Amino acid sequence: MKKIINAPEAYVDEMLKGIYASTDMVKYVADDLRCYCIANKKPGKVAIITGGGTGHLPLFLGYVGEGLIDGCGVGGVFQSPSAEEIYNIATEVEAGAGVLFLYGNYTGDIMNFDMATEMLEMDDIEAKSIVGADDVLSNKNVEARRGVAGIFFMYKAAGAKADQMGTLDEVLAAAKKAGDNVRTVGFALTPCIVPEVGHANFELGEDEMAFGMGIHGEPGVWNGPIKTADELAEESVNEILADMPLAEGDEVALLINGLGGTSLEELYILNNSVRKQLEAKGIKVYRSWTGEYATSMEMMGASISICKVDDELKGYFDYPINTPFLCQK
Repeated sequence: MKKIINAPEAYVDEMLKGIYASTDMVKYVADDLRCYCIANKKPGKVAIITGGGTGHLPLFLGYVGEGLIDGCGVGGVFQSPSAEEIYNIATEVEAGAGVLFLYGNYTGDIMNFDMATEMLEMDDIEAKSIVGADDVLSNKNVEARRGVAGIFFMYKAAGAKADQMGTLDEVLAAAKKAGDNVRTVGFALTPCIVPEVGHANFELGEDEMAFGMGIHGEPGVWNGPIKTADELAEESVNEILADMPLAEGDEVALLINGLGGTSLEELYILNNSVRKQLEAKGIKVYRSWTGEYATSMEMMGASISICKVDDELKGYFDYPINTPFLCQK
């Protein structure tokens, strides 16, 4: 294991201390470094709270800021935050309009966010939940799919609507609309190493890759020889369009996401390959993002998320944001 760390057990908290020391945009509450939230809440606005395991920066806590998310429960590496942490964040950032919990579709997260909802109900604070479930290859049943990088579009839609002072139901509807229209396919070229474990979480041969691999090392649909960017784009786009048919003339937003160990140059090559596939089918790319948005430690690989857009979603996706990790004017 080659990492720039001190003690593996201090990995999360020392990372958080570094973030808090680097910006005045966020803070922690309840004397708990893992209760991460925006420094200044907006009165009367729906509070949006996310959360999940460490190891995916900028997901989840990197989305806390203006025009996006108000708080984030920070779990251990690939572990869920606690219900108490989520509750403490919610009571801090709730601003009189209720709370939306928006997070990935994982069992531990669902359990703890549900418990936090019950705790808020005892305080007469209204809370509603929605999960991202965009990983096409993880399950044919949409409700059982993993939530991966496509949650970016849900954050964008919900965050914009909340900042426009929408009601809790309206913010939930915005998140749902983005979630209903996004699909993701991912692939890995190497495993990653969880600091407290100290060794790779799965194995791939020198010339082998995994297609459909999850961001925690969940098995994909095939392991085989490494394919070219064009070949990966073709297979990924075909998988997505088989699940979410698009017609000639439709417009989409595109996210090319690196998993932590892939160069930006390679991601832009992949962007070009995906665009060629979409253009050949008469599908227009309204806007695209390329970079690291939901990683898996130092895993080499990428994911492709495609979200069908209309004028409403375009407005949400164009809305300005500002966090310590992300900025869009």
